[in-house]
Amino acid sequence: MNRRTFLAQTTALAALAPLMPVSTHSIKPSFSISLAEWSLHRTLFSGALQPLDFPVVARRTYGIDAVEYVNQFFLVSELFVAELKRRADGEGVKNLLIMVDDAGRLGDANPALRQDAINRHRPWLDIAAALGCHSIRINARSEGSAEEQTKLMADGLQRLGDEAATRGLNVIVENHGGFSSQGAWVANLMRTLNHANVGTLPDFGNWYPADEYGGPTPAGKAGPYYDRYQGVDETMPFARGLSAKSYAFDAQGNETSTDFGRMMAIAVKHGFSGHVGIEYEGSAHSEHDGILATKQLLEGVRASMG
Repeated sequence: MNRRTFLAQTTALAALAPLMPVSTHSIKPSFSISLAEWSLHRTLFSGALQPLDFPVVARRTYGIDAVEYVNQFFLVSELFVAELKRRADGEGVKNLLIMVDDAGRLGDANPALRQDAINRHRPWLDIAAALGCHSIRINARSEGSAEEQTKLMADGLQRLGDEAATRGLNVIVENHGGFSSQGAWVANLMRTLNHANVGTLPDFGNWYPADEYGGPTPAGKAGPYYDRYQGVDETMPFARGLSAKSYAFDAQGNETSTDFGRMMAIAVKHGFSGHVGIEYEGSAHSEHDGILATKQLLEGVRASMG
């Protein structure tokens, strides 16, 4: 083929390009959608849903193939974990992480209690590994000034992160009260620690009011909320997941407290392309309707982002 023929054919193909069908199989969504177990906490606590059936419901009722567990709904036994994995695998559901609560303060000022918290988190690393998860989510609980809590939490996270590394797992910090609801503090903790197996789980919500020291506002005391968009922006560089907290929706299907499009634009700006977990926590809608509304909103945002 000579140069003149090649250019002529190239020009003809370029003219036809808008008419040619485009395969959507090569287009990867900017993020995936998962379901956090806490979205169904009232149903689970009531006994209307059994924890072992959660991955089945996620897939069959909501068409979601990735889940995030909460340790409160676990029976700590090898049989329970094996059966949960069997059911998830049977539905083609990916187990992502376990949210661990009430397992001690990893930043406790008392060294013995700090070690105790590490010991109490260790079984959840084993369970997460058995399920094929990538992380456990922990709470940054400590005491003292911002600087003191950074030092204490860095010590606890360093040691737990080392344990996670031996299992191929991550330990991730969610903004969930105290200084962890201050994005700048969490980002500083991550930079101070600089551990390959420790990261963050930014949540759209949980950016609580702060007093003059940056901690949570005491009950009954007015105080400004930490800007949620700033907080997510500050913690996204270390993110191993993202939690789409939702409470209520307007007539157009938008979440009334958070601009989901703005949040996801922040996430994408930081190169995030992982799972965004639906975490409906409101009372304006049933848990079922809240999950569906959140999923529809996230799908709409994803479609608009191409």
